[in-house]
Amino acid sequence: MSLLVVGTVAFDAIETPFGKTDKIIGGAATYISLAASYFHKKINLVSVVGDDFPTESIAMMHKHHVNTAGLQIKKGEKSFFWSGRYHADMNSRDTLATELNVLANFDPIVPDEYKDCEFLMLGNLMPGVQQKVLSQLSKRPKLVVLDTMNFWMDAAWDELLKTLAMVDVLTINDSEARQLSGEYSLVKAAQKILDMGPKYLIIKKGEHGALLFNKEQVFFAPALPLEDVFDPTGAGDTFAGGFIGHIAATKDISFENMKRAIIFGSAMASFCVEKFGVEKLVGLTKDEVDERVQEFIDLVQFEIDLG
Repeated sequence: MSLLVVGTVAFDAIETPFGKTDKIIGGAATYISLAASYFHKKINLVSVVGDDFPTESIAMMHKHHVNTAGLQIKKGEKSFFWSGRYHADMNSRDTLATELNVLANFDPIVPDEYKDCEFLMLGNLMPGVQQKVLSQLSKRPKLVVLDTMNFWMDAAWDELLKTLAMVDVLTINDSEARQLSGEYSLVKAAQKILDMGPKYLIIKKGEHGALLFNKEQVFFAPALPLEDVFDPTGAGDTFAGGFIGHIAATKDISFENMKRAIIFGSAMASFCVEKFGVEKLVGLTKDEVDERVQEFIDLVQFEIDLG
């Protein structure tokens, strides 16, 4: 059964303390799909681009087992574009430009061949657009994962709450968790957010790892200490892609398997930040992925004798 990924396919222009790029390929769905492709070989994409989007980038997605039948290409229009500059700490950034272009009137169309998906990853989009995708499916997926951001908490609160009640897993960062819940303690924040509908919550903390919650349990995974961090753009989406890719490959939605999925997501995110854009996510080998996952295992493995 397939994995359906919905989100942006776009252009980015990025500046960090280590350099800058012209327009490069980005977008939440791009990062998610590429990361997931290392674990699951049937990924269906729903997104929209203009006719300025390069055909070679679509071909690259095909090589990563991404079906683009649901990728709308709007003739005479431009793809979504975002430009940003990161500060020295790489945790904060300034948005220099946001051009919605085709995204301004995006009406997602789920092809018939996608409608019975077993797993659904809703990348960051307007909550109303995310709801439209759910309404087109022929059955409820085994697991629905949602990513959102603080912008929708400000601009579409009621619609966001409605969407949260429709999903199984929510993935957000720590500042978004605090804003959504009104709580500073992430433990208290998690319980409030779980009361909004999701059964599981993932709180991403960037270089400080990630937390997984349900009503009774909590799990923490560290981030891998890296020598070089060139560009954090898309790291959260790459994390989500590794997470849902592992879940879709194993078809196991238990808390124990989600713990493993968080490690795979963290491993993929650690690749992402080592180059600009999606460059490091294209053409990785299984050995490279396995070695990176083993580094995470080695990082946290220890023995204690309490006798």
